[in-house]
Amino acid sequence: MAEPPRVPPEMFRFATTDRADLNTAVLYAFGEAGERLETALTVEAVRERLRAVGWYAPVGEQELTATLRQLAGWGLLDVIFNHAGSFATAEEYERKNLQYSLTRRGEAAFAGVRHAMATLASSGALQTAVLDAIAGRLRELESLLRDPDPGRNRRIFASLRELEGHLDGLRDNTRRFNGELQRLLRVEGTDLATFHEVKGSTVAYLQEFVSNLEQRGDTVAAALRAVAGHGVAVLHARALDGADLPKMPGTDHVTPWLAARAARWEDLCLWFAPQEGPDGGQDDGGVPRIRRLHDVARRAIVSLLQVLDRITDSRRRSSSAAADFRTLARWFAGAPSEDDAHRLWDAAFGLGPARHAHLGHADAELIPAGVPWREAEPVEVSALLRSRGRTERMGRTGKVRDVIALRAERQERAGKERAELEAAWSALATTGATRLSQLGELDHDTFGRLLDLLGRALAERPDSTGFRRAVTSDGRVEIVLRAPDDGAVAVLRTSEGWFRGPDYLIDVRSLGLSRACPNGGGGGSPAYRERAAGA
Repeated sequence: MAEPPRVPPEMFRFATTDRADLNTAVLYAFGEAGERLETALTVEAVRERLRAVGWYAPVGEQELTATLRQLAGWGLLDVIFNHAGSFATAEEYERKNLQYSLTRRGEAAFAGVRHAMATLASSGALQTAVLDAIAGRLRELESLLRDPDPGRNRRIFASLRELEGHLDGLRDNTRRFNGELQRLLRVEGTDLATFHEVKGSTVAYLQEFVSNLEQRGDTVAAALRAVAGHGVAVLHARALDGADLPKMPGTDHVTPWLAARAARWEDLCLWFAPQEGPDGGQDDGGVPRIRRLHDVARRAIVSLLQVLDRITDSRRRSSSAAADFRTLARWFAGAPSEDDAHRLWDAAFGLGPARHAHLGHADAELIPAGVPWREAEPVEVSALLRSRGRTERMGRTGKVRDVIALRAERQERAGKERAELEAAWSALATTGATRLSQLGELDHDTFGRLLDLLGRALAERPDSTGFRRAVTSDGRVEIVLRAPDDGAVAVLRTSEGWFRGPDYLIDVRSLGLSRACPNGGGGGSPAYRERAAGA
C-alpha cells in the first residue's frame, strides 16, 4: 500500500508565526513579480511590490530584511549576490547586493496558499457542460489519432491537457458540492422559509443535472473506448512529442510526465468505463463513478425532505421542554406563599401520597414493629406501580403473526403488475418512425400508457429539427415525437371508446436498445429522419 506524501515541515510554517500576514504578503509580492517574469528582487523592490499586492502598513527595513532572511531559512527563498552591480558605499553594497528569489519549495508554498484561498472562496457545482466538453475532447483526440501526421502531435498534447483539466473540474466540483450539501443538512436552527427555498432550488438543480446523465455517461464511455482502440501508449507517446519538454542533462522529465498521464487516464476510466482500465480489472465493482451521481442525487433529495419534515414538526409543537420549564419557573417565582409553591410542585410533577405504603417485607416477623422505617430493610417496589399505579403481573406472550402468505400474495401482485407493464411497453414499442394511426386498436391500459408518453413528449420543447424527446419516470422507455407536416388526424379505438387527435410521428423504444447504437440512436439521427420523411 502506497504511503501518503509527506509535506516538508518548514513549508507552511510562515503561516503560523506572529508575522504570518507579512510573510504571506511577501510571498504574494514574489508571485506578482513572477507574473512579470522578474525572478530576483532586492529589499527595495520587495517593499514596492508589497504595495502592489495590498500591504499598505509601514514596514521598516530591518523588519523586512529579517522577514526575508527567515523565509530563506525555511527554504522558501534563495539569496543571490549581484556581483555585476556597482556600489558607492558599503551600506549601498549591503542593501543592493543581496537579491532574493523563490525556491521550488517557495513556489509550492505560494501555490498552496493560492489554492487554499481559492477553495475557500469557491462553491461546488454539478455541470453537465463539463461532461459534454469531455466527450468533445475525446472525439477530437480520436480524430487526431487517425491522422499519422507528426504535425498533429502538438494539438494532441493540447487536447489531452484540456481533457485532464475538464476531468479535474468535474471531480473537484462534484466533491465540493456534495460537501456543501452535507453541511447544509447539518445546519441547526435553519429558518423554515429559507430552507423551503433552498430545498426547492437544490432539488430542481439536482434533477436538471441527473436528467440524461446516463446517456451522457454512455457517450463519454463510447468515445473513451474509441480513443483506447488506437492504443493509450500511442496517445501518450504522440502527446509527449507535442509537449516539447525541456531536455536537460541529468534530469529525466519524460518518466514522471508519462506516469502522470497514465494516472490521469486511469482516473478517467474509473469515472466512465472502469472495465477499460489499464490493468483490465473491474475497479470499483465495474460501476462507473458517474453512475453513482444518481445515488448521490437520490440520497440528497431524501435527506432534504427529511430535514424539512424535522423542521416542520418542531414548528408544529406548541412549546418545547425548555419553554415549559421556563414557564414553570416563572410560576414558582410568583407563588404567593410556600404552601402554594408546594401545591404547584405536586400538580406539576405528580407527587402525591406514597402508593407503596401497603407493601411489606417478605418475612414481616423479622422486622419489629418499633423499628423506624429509616432503619428497616428496603422493600422492592415494582416500576409499574409508579408509572401505571399497579403492581407488575406476568401475562401470556402474544402470538407471532405468520406473514408468509401475505408476503407471497404481495410478490404475486407485484409480478403481475410488472408483467402488465412490460406487456404495455411491448405493445407500444416501434421499430422506427411510425404514425400514430398505425397503432390501430389498443387495450385500455396500454392506451393510458400511450397518453402518458404523449403528454410527456408534448410538455418538452422541440429541438432545432422539430423533434420532442421524453422518457418515463423510471427512465426505461423513451419517445421521440414530431407533429405531422400534412395535418393528418389519427383515430385510436379501445374497449372504452375512441380517441381522435393529430397523427403524430412517434418512435417508442427502450433506452437499453438505444445505448447499443454508436451514435445514441437518437431520433435526430439521419436514419430516423429518413424514416420520418418516408412516413
